[in-house]
Amino acid sequence: MAKIREMCLFLLLAFSIARVSEARSAIGVYELKRGNFSVKLTNYGAIVVSVFLPDRNGKLDDVVLGFDSIEDYRLNDTAYFGAIVGRVANRIKGARFILNGKKYKLVPNDGNNMLHGGPKGFSDVVWQVESYNTDTHITFTYNSTNGEEGFPGDLRVSVTYMLINTNQLSVIMKATPLSQATPVNLASHTYWNLAGHSSGDVFSHQVQLLADKITPVDKELIPTGDILSVKGTPYDFLHIHEVKSKFHELPNGYDINYVLKYEGDGHFHKAAVVYESKSGRKMELWTNQPGLQFYTSNMMGTVKGKGGVTYNNYDAICLETQGFPDAVNHPHFPSQIVKPGERYEHVMVYRFTAN
Repeated sequence: MAKIREMCLFLLLAFSIARVSEARSAIGVYELKRGNFSVKLTNYGAIVVSVFLPDRNGKLDDVVLGFDSIEDYRLNDTAYFGAIVGRVANRIKGARFILNGKKYKLVPNDGNNMLHGGPKGFSDVVWQVESYNTDTHITFTYNSTNGEEGFPGDLRVSVTYMLINTNQLSVIMKATPLSQATPVNLASHTYWNLAGHSSGDVFSHQVQLLADKITPVDKELIPTGDILSVKGTPYDFLHIHEVKSKFHELPNGYDINYVLKYEGDGHFHKAAVVYESKSGRKMELWTNQPGLQFYTSNMMGTVKGKGGVTYNNYDAICLETQGFPDAVNHPHFPSQIVKPGERYEHVMVYRFTAN
C-alpha cells in the first residue's frame, strides 16, 4: 500500500511539473507597466510587441512597429520585428566558420550567407517564461541544442526585460555554453518610430551615434574587414542631425555597423540618442557592447502592421547593439567565442523623455 501511495505521489508530482512546464512554454503576451509607460512582450521570439510612451503633452503612442497577432509574427518573420536574434546576430559570410581547427557549416538563409541565426534562429522559437512581475520584469529562457542551425554546443540563453526608474527599459541578454565553445552575438531587433508606429517615415528624426568608425561592407552586406573613419562621410552622426540630411548620398539608406567609443571589458557607455521634434520624445540608448547596427528599414518593403497600418521602407530605425558582424571570420574583430565556464552578457538601457 505504501508503495502504491508513493507511486501515486510521484505521478502527481510529475504531472504537476509537466503542467507548469507546459504553461511556461505556452505562447502568450505579457505587459510591463509603470504609470503611463507600458511595454508588451511575447515569449514567441522574445519579441517587443509594443512600447507606449507619452509625448510632451502627455499623449500616449505606441512607438514600435509590429503586428496584431502572434500568427502574423510567425508568417512575416523576415523583418524580425522586435525579436531577439541569434545565436549569432547579423551576417556570417558563406554560412561557415572555423573554431579550434574544426570547420562548421551553418544553414544559410540570406543567399549563401547566414543572417540572424539562420532560418530558425532565436526569433522563431518559443521561449519559456522563467519569471514575471507586471510592475518590474519578465525573464524568458531558451535552451539551444548542439548542432542547431549548425552551431556547436548546447547553449542556455535568457533575456530579461525590466522597468527601471522613470520611463526606462533595460534588456539583459545572457548565454552560457554547456558543452562546447561557441560564437554568441545576440541582438534586439526593435523598430522605432518615436512619432508613433503609424506616422510614416523617420527622415525627420534626429540621430546621434557615439561612434567615429564603421565596419564597411561589400555588396552582400558582409564586412570587408576594414575599420574606417566616418569623418567626411554620410555615416558621421557624432553630432545630432536629421536622418535625411545626407540620405541622398547613399544608394539605399543606412545598414551598417558602427564601432562605438568603447573601453572594453563590458564597460557601460552611451551608444545613441534619437529625438523626434513633433512629439518631443527623446530616446537614449546605453550598452556594454562594442558595435551598433544602424538600420533605416531599407528592405522592409510593404507590410501590413498593427491596426491595419501599412508600413513601408524607411518607416522606422533599428539600433542594434552587438558584436561586430561576421566576427567569426575576422580575427582582428572583438571575439564572440564563449567557452564553457564563461558567460556572455549583453546589456541595453533605453532612457525615454519628452520635452
